[in-house]
Amino acid sequence: MHDQEALSNLVGKIYDASLNPALWAETLEETKHFVRGMAAALFCKDPKSKTGGIYYDDGGISPHFKRIYFEKYIKLDPMSAGHYFAKIEEPISTADLIEYDEFVETRFYQEWARPQGVVDFVSASLDKSSTTTSMFGVFRHERDGLVDDATRQRMRLIVPHIRRALLVSRTIEMRTAEAATLATALDGLNAGLFLVDDSARVVHANASARSMLADGTVLRARGGKLVAREARAQQALSEVFAASGQGDAAVGLKGIAVPMSATSGDQYVAHVLPLTGGARRRAGGSHAAAAAMFLHSVSAEAPAPAEAIAKAFSLTPGELRVLLTIVQVSGVAEAAEALGIGEATVKTHLHRLFQKTGAGRQAELVRLVERFSSPLAAV
Repeated sequence: MHDQEALSNLVGKIYDASLNPALWAETLEETKHFVRGMAAALFCKDPKSKTGGIYYDDGGISPHFKRIYFEKYIKLDPMSAGHYFAKIEEPISTADLIEYDEFVETRFYQEWARPQGVVDFVSASLDKSSTTTSMFGVFRHERDGLVDDATRQRMRLIVPHIRRALLVSRTIEMRTAEAATLATALDGLNAGLFLVDDSARVVHANASARSMLADGTVLRARGGKLVAREARAQQALSEVFAASGQGDAAVGLKGIAVPMSATSGDQYVAHVLPLTGGARRRAGGSHAAAAAMFLHSVSAEAPAPAEAIAKAFSLTPGELRVLLTIVQVSGVAEAAEALGIGEATVKTHLHRLFQKTGAGRQAELVRLVERFSSPLAAV
């Protein structure tokens, strides 16, 4: 099958999975083959608490290794901080976050990755909060080799579509749903659901959507068609609705997350899902809908202390990991043990931390982190 045809089919399956989570395992299996890897997953991480979880995966990583990762090795994963600070949708590999020679010396590699034949991991951030990041990633086996330019290009082709699907899935918060019953199933959804044709004519709106239209501070209906308050949002929505009538390929990257604001200044975001391809045709068919738009409010979150520190002092992911660890344990040896790296590596990062922050002792680094963590720090 030609790459373009394979991509088009895969994108359709990704969008179908956004409405029927039972399809994610099979879809992620196809995705890992497209990117070229041994396993694929949608997951989240909190680099500060060193916790996380899997939304969906293809089963390529055994239950044993998944369990011990979240029980033990997530705390030793040298890439977690870098994953949090990665740009949305930008593919990153192990070597983008840590020197590869240093990576293969870590306990994480020696005890968790190497026994599985894992040599690399390519991932992309899909969404962030003040503490966590949601990601998509593909594990590379020895037979796949390290991440290269071709791998990154394939990731760039699919990551925006996976992001759209995940954002829609999280907005509707459905574990199981038949696409055919979309309008009925989501009528009680807190987010506004608008089913529209390719000219933006509203063919169905759930209770929340009708309330938003009646309020009129974010958008309204004029002649039966959706009209956003802001010209930029209106242009973006018009383009994605028109493209939706022509299928998934025409939609491309349009309408993944359209920011909107109310007259009060409250912020909203819209996610548009085309309904003219795959199993989603059943959702739109009975209403002659080309797309589903989900609109919900968002709150502005202050940057996490770790993010603020990293930006203030231009810290690398490795330096940030050492800094956040050194404030929790006392001494280089203890930090090295906690991070699963050598003491010499910890000392190197500490030396750079002292240079960048102006601190002269570890106690001063502790006070620096405490200062950034204070609720008065931003005042």
